Amino acid sequence: MARLLRMPEVAANATEAVLSEWVVAEHAGFAAEATIATVETEKALVDVEAEASGVVLKTLVPPGAQVEVGAPIAVLGDPGEEVDDLAALLAELGVAESDRSVIRERSDVPDPEGGTASTSPSAPPVEAAPRATDAGRAEASNGRVFASPLARKLAKAAGIPVEEIDGTGPRRRVLRRDVERAVASRSARPEPTDVATVGRPAYEDVPHSRIRRATAARLARSKQSAPHFYVRATVRADALVDLRRELNDDAEVPVTLNDLVVKAAAAAHLKVPEMNVIWTDEAVRRFSTVDVAVAVATERGLFTPVVRDVGRLSVTALASEVRGLVEHARAGRLRQDDLEGGTMSVTNLGMYGTEEFAAIINPPHAAILAVGAVREEPVVVDGALAVGRVLRLTLSVDHRAVDGVVAARWMQALVDLLEHPVRILA
Repeated sequence: MARLLRMPEVAANATEAVLSEWVVAEHAGFAAEATIATVETEKALVDVEAEASGVVLKTLVPPGAQVEVGAPIAVLGDPGEEVDDLAALLAELGVAESDRSVIRERSDVPDPEGGTASTSPSAPPVEAAPRATDAGRAEASNGRVFASPLARKLAKAAGIPVEEIDGTGPRRRVLRRDVERAVASRSARPEPTDVATVGRPAYEDVPHSRIRRATAARLARSKQSAPHFYVRATVRADALVDLRRELNDDAEVPVTLNDLVVKAAAAAHLKVPEMNVIWTDEAVRRFSTVDVAVAVATERGLFTPVVRDVGRLSVTALASEVRGLVEHARAGRLRQDDLEGGTMSVTNLGMYGTEEFAAIINPPHAAILAVGAVREEPVVVDGALAVGRVLRLTLSVDHRAVDGVVAARWMQALVDLLEHPVRILA
């Protein structure tokens, strides 16, 4: 029996998501629990799995479409089922003609022509149906070109008249991807030198990705709502470096210094449980297990997948978990639940030679630990100067959930663990 597949609420309180890819093509069958499609949220790619075996009778949206949660995205049938009159079936399933064009672009950017486009699911269409001209562009009978507010903004920034862009959206509406394609096409062409522009600084506007927008909004809210304070420490890292070398002798999964820091941070949480908390409007929520997020830089943006119950993991098991999450992040295969939970993050710029830095707390976490590079520096040993390895750490803390004395005790415990790293293995 034919049934609709609707855009799921893949993240809490999400109102829309992007249909990233159809894994099962039209008229192809699938098994129960098989992945039919992948959906992109602002943070991750999520697999949409089949509840039962069947066949994809018709896909209603193309890859790249931004769709409201609950909107129909495909018609599914029982195994071997076929449909002769698709239009009649859609009508029978209650899919109105207006529901069949559910492609939407993110419209939380002010329209350069004035106002901000509404993202409300109940917002009525703001344009009449356009007709395709001989040039293939979307024009209404009055000559107006239809384009999303974001597409207009990007086209204006790129200096490309929206009338010159071929639209690929519903009824040939110009969308963001159309503008990006037009910009790329122009960039590929050699441009004549304009004497009037000689001496002006050259620049390029790179449109914001969904990940970049989400990261910017999240961290801006963090700095605005969470009063940050900072605790810094310098660690003698000689024993830590030596332990890592020993662990990696004939190891199947190499252990990084960052793995040891993550493990030590979890151990410090167990020693100072007042740090293993998050702030909510009603209470400070304290957790019994320690989940730690690890910052991962990718071409698509910054992700912070969460390692669960770090305290129960051996160092090698932790290294394997972290490596798997990093690979998934860089391949764009993180699940939504990989990015949810935890009470603190660990971010490391030491591999770039950064000695010390402070990071912004990743909501709803109560803290983030910034890890610098291990460096050889003069140190004092028994009253005499010597050369030793040092590591600088900066802990950013949400003062609503954690007091300064608690953060200081936690940092003291962390430094002790890192300077006596065999205790991390206990």
